[in-house]
Amino acid sequence: MAGSVLVTGAAGFIGAAVVQRLLQRGERVVGIDNLNSYYDPALKRSRLGLLEAAAAAGQFRFADVDVADGPALTTLVAAEAPNRVVHLAAQAGVRYSIENPGIYIQSNLVGFGSVLEACRHQGVAHLVYASSSSVYGGNRQMPFSEQHPVNHPVSLYAATKKANELMAHTYSHLYGLPATGLRFFTVYGPWGRPDMAPMLFARAILAGEPIKVFNQGQMQRDFTYIDDIAEGVIRCLDKPATADPHFDPLHPDPATAAVPHRLFNIGNSQPIPLLRFIEVLEQALGREAIRDLQPMQPGDVPATAADTSALEAWVGFRPTTPIETGVERFAEWYRDYFGT
Repeated sequence: MAGSVLVTGAAGFIGAAVVQRLLQRGERVVGIDNLNSYYDPALKRSRLGLLEAAAAAGQFRFADVDVADGPALTTLVAAEAPNRVVHLAAQAGVRYSIENPGIYIQSNLVGFGSVLEACRHQGVAHLVYASSSSVYGGNRQMPFSEQHPVNHPVSLYAATKKANELMAHTYSHLYGLPATGLRFFTVYGPWGRPDMAPMLFARAILAGEPIKVFNQGQMQRDFTYIDDIAEGVIRCLDKPATADPHFDPLHPDPATAAVPHRLFNIGNSQPIPLLRFIEVLEQALGREAIRDLQPMQPGDVPATAADTSALEAWVGFRPTTPIETGVERFAEWYRDYFGT
């Protein structure tokens, strides 16, 4: 498909990986990020450093823009005229949303509204945006399916992601904007976020410090390797959402719509006990962890598991990287990047 791709959150963990995949196949990419200090901006700049050759060749342009700054975003989109948008910019983190709710409202709600408006006025051919497995909230029916209701979020972060899905559906309905929401499941791998368990665990293990293991270790997560996530994003980007011709308003399916809006899980479909993940990380780092068993954190859930059958049926892809492979690659990168 001709035309450039706008990637928001391009200096982020997933954003940088998606940009690299797009560049590798010859796309012209415009990336934006506000390089905020939620975690060390030096890591974000290092990710952008991987894109310097593409920038020098005119294949990639980066702009320091906050998606919540509607006028700035509108000006950039009008100037660059992208025909597809991958929206990954957001304030992440479940626990942080309890301490700083205003940031989530500004970035995840106001910011997403700005993205939708820019897409509408530009006539974007397809918007792919990040949702999250956290939308399943209090649901205990496993594995999580897009057909399950998501009416009981347990954190403000989760609530903003569900709100994004509703907002995108509305724009698909009112303006015919094709939009696809992707519910990511516990993404990990090289260049990951420092606030997530793999990075926190690796730092503490190598420093000989205790790691906090919540819910007394009785947790399961559908750990999904970053390369699988990036592949899923691009596969979905290449297949714009369409209206479901079989949608029945008398028996509505939460996964589809009578308008061009779709929702998909992207997870490894292999939920791993947290204690097993720690064991694999210990093996990869060659050090044992000191476990500090803690109670469940507010806003957290004990388990996640993705049903990815809808994704596979739509784009012929599902994540498959085993944690042994993914954690080994992560550990190798961690030691190299931090010099440990």
